[in-house]
Amino acid sequence: MISKRQRQQEVAARRAPDKPGLAQEALLYRDSLLLVVNKPAGLPVHGGPSGKPSLEDLLPELRFGYRETPRLAHRLDQETSGCLALGRNDRAMRKLGRLFQRRLVQKRYWAVVAGSPPDVEGTIDLPLAKTTEGRKWRMAVDDQGKAALTLYRVLGQAAGMTWLELSPKTGRTHQIRVHLAALGCPILGDLAYGGDPGVMQLHAVALTLPLYDDRPPVTVTAPPPTAQHRLLHACGWRPVRAADVDSAERIAQEETSPACNAPTVGTGKS
Repeated sequence: MISKRQRQQEVAARRAPDKPGLAQEALLYRDSLLLVVNKPAGLPVHGGPSGKPSLEDLLPELRFGYRETPRLAHRLDQETSGCLALGRNDRAMRKLGRLFQRRLVQKRYWAVVAGSPPDVEGTIDLPLAKTTEGRKWRMAVDDQGKAALTLYRVLGQAAGMTWLELSPKTGRTHQIRVHLAALGCPILGDLAYGGDPGVMQLHAVALTLPLYDDRPPVTVTAPPPTAQHRLLHACGWRPVRAADVDSAERIAQEETSPACNAPTVGTGKS
């Protein structure tokens, strides 16, 4: 009898895009338990009824001699690009699952938003709940919803827009997108939550995972996609040279801790 995993792999093989090696091109990090890829914007992580390619369809490319196909340890929205962690076997998935469940994984995002937040850095503390209308659904701020906490910091600005670094401390669906819209700064390109038409300017720039007891945490960074360069550049971003990656990552990590007295936007619900 064919197992569920074998059936999923057969479906993935039928859906796989014509261009081979796409997943390996996106590979950012690899060790015995963990892979991290730079997910392209526009590619869903899971296959849907339409039969269009998804990231799951590409995962057999990333076995690298293992019998098991790597699996998603978490997810990113279809239009969000950047760091996505994969477990290479059952042991890896158990360890990663515990890290995400205990909120020990540090996630950093970049976004370019319309307007500017009220402060240079702060905390958005607004509970979220799912709302439905017919067959459509979206997330919304709701006092009876689940607690959601996002830290933000301004990295640069240009006329009418701001480049933000964001650190979600909870993992609610569409959390960053809804929080920024509630702050009056929708992400550019995020039509679902008040942004202008265009490429959604949200990128998962870094992941830090304390996966091993006897080693430092694994930190992986992902360069933003070309489609986001123009607006990031307008706000002051400059690409990092390959020779400067180590020092740039170290500086970025040192600068990401928000001030203890940063203001909080929200209800304070926990």
